[in-house]
Amino acid sequence: MHGVPVSIVFDRDPRFTSRFWHSLQKALGTKLSFGIAFHPQTDSQSERVIQVLEDLLRACILDLQGNWDDHLPLVEFAYNNSFQASIGMLTVEKVALIKERLKAAQSKHKSYVDHRKRDLEFEVGDHVFLKVSPMKFVMRFGRKGKLSPRFVGPFEILERVGTLAYKVALPPSLSKVHNVFHVSTLRKYIYDPSHVVELEPIQIFEDLTYEEVPVQIVDVMDKVLRHAVVKLVKVQWSNHSIREATWELEEEMREKHPQ
Repeated sequence: MHGVPVSIVFDRDPRFTSRFWHSLQKALGTKLSFGIAFHPQTDSQSERVIQVLEDLLRACILDLQGNWDDHLPLVEFAYNNSFQASIGMLTVEKVALIKERLKAAQSKHKSYVDHRKRDLEFEVGDHVFLKVSPMKFVMRFGRKGKLSPRFVGPFEILERVGTLAYKVALPPSLSKVHNVFHVSTLRKYIYDPSHVVELEPIQIFEDLTYEEVPVQIVDVMDKVLRHAVVKLVKVQWSNHSIREATWELEEEMREKHPQ
């Protein structure tokens, strides 16, 4: 089949030992596996394939004349359309089967994602919360036991922009923030004070982040690794309850927050 091979097993023919060939295959990401000089055996499967290809090339040269490498495309086509005992079918049939199974797997995954996906839509006049992120700890989101995103608001929906964005009425303190947001950053207004950060106590920056600083150390622990012992501290962060305290490396905390 056509495409860039992952690896190539061959003898030390001068065609395959040149510096250009090595550089080309390295650039393509192909691994080169040479047979040993004066003892060209590789593995049994490769040896058998080489024998078959030699017979095919020999037959082509006898009937059609010319150099053996001129007949490689014809031999490739013939080999890939021959029955392979190791897989119980033609090579092209196996490739087609793999493609069908990949397509089925992709379709199954798509249906699973579509089933879980919620298409959020808001009407003009609805009130929504706006997601904000800690300035230095955005990468914590989505990790178990780490700080979760926070929401400020609620704010009124002024206008729908396209299919996936909304214009929101922001307070004067956020006048420098562009007031059109993707639907993924909005949450419908459902009263739940435990998941909302009031706008007044924290400073929201123009990129919708706020500064997160440690409030107190609530616990310490020595984590034993294979070759070392690491000191950890459990930190409560500003704008978060003790329940959301996270374990951090003591050394990193001292570097980032020496106070």
